[in-house]
Amino acid sequence: MGKKYRNPPIIEAICEFRLAPDSPWDLTIPGLIYEKIRKEFPHREQRLIQEIELTQGPQGLQQQIRTQERVLFFTEDRKIFVHIGPHLLAINCLKPYPSWTGFQPKIEKAFAALSDTVEIKGLQRVGLRYINKIEMPSSQIKLEDYFEFHLYLGTRLSQNVANFIAGCDFLYANGRDQCRVQLKPTASLSSERPSFFLDIDYFTAKPNELKVPEAINWVKEAHNVVEEIFEGCISDRLRALFQEVREDGAS
Repeated sequence: MGKKYRNPPIIEAICEFRLAPDSPWDLTIPGLIYEKIRKEFPHREQRLIQEIELTQGPQGLQQQIRTQERVLFFTEDRKIFVHIGPHLLAINCLKPYPSWTGFQPKIEKAFAALSDTVEIKGLQRVGLRYINKIEMPSSQIKLEDYFEFHLYLGTRLSQNVANFIAGCDFLYANGRDQCRVQLKPTASLSSERPSFFLDIDYFTAKPNELKVPEAINWVKEAHNVVEEIFEGCISDRLRALFQEVREDGAS
C-alpha cells in the first residue's frame, strides 16, 4: 500500500486499453458501451482528435496527421471520463484525484462494458499513466534536495540551466512491461516558484502478450509499481510539502 497525502500532486491519471487491430469494431460500439455505464458516466460528448503518426518510408521517417472522432462519457462532476475511439478505451481522472480506491472501480466498470460489447482478440497495449505537477516552495532550490530522480550535471558544465528533461525507461516482467519516467520543468526555471512535471507511464511493451482475462489484475499490479517509482523519485522534503498522512491520521 502506497503512502497517502493531503495534497497529492497528481493532475491527471490515465488507464488505456488499445485493442488488437483484428478485434471487431464499428460505429455502434460507443453507444452500446454507453448504455452499460451511463449511470456512472451520464454526460456524453463527441470530439475530433488529431493524432501524429510516424512511419518509416522509402524517403525516411515521415509524419502523418490523422483526425479521428472520439466519444467521451463524463461523470456528473466531469472529473472522470471514459474516452472511446477505434480499438481504444481510456479512462481519465482529473484533479482532484479521488485515491486509487475511487479510480480503480471506474476502470473495472468501463473495461467490463467493453468486454461485454466487443470480442477482444488481443491487447495491443495497456498502460497506466500518472502526471504529477510539483510546485517548489521558492526559486532558490536544489533539485537533489527534493528529487531522488533528477538531472545530474558534472562540475565542468554550467549550472545555469534554462530548461531540461530527465528520462529513463525501466524494464519489468522480463521485458514484457516498461515504465517511462520523465521529469521536466513546466516553464522557465527562473520563475519565482518553479514547478515540474513528473510523468510516470507504465505500459505493456510487447503487443498481445498480456491476455485479456489478466488485464484488470495487470492494472492493479501496474499501480503498485507506479506508487513505488513515485516514492523512489521524491525526497522527504517533497513528502512534507504533500503532507503525508500516517496510519494514525497525523500529518
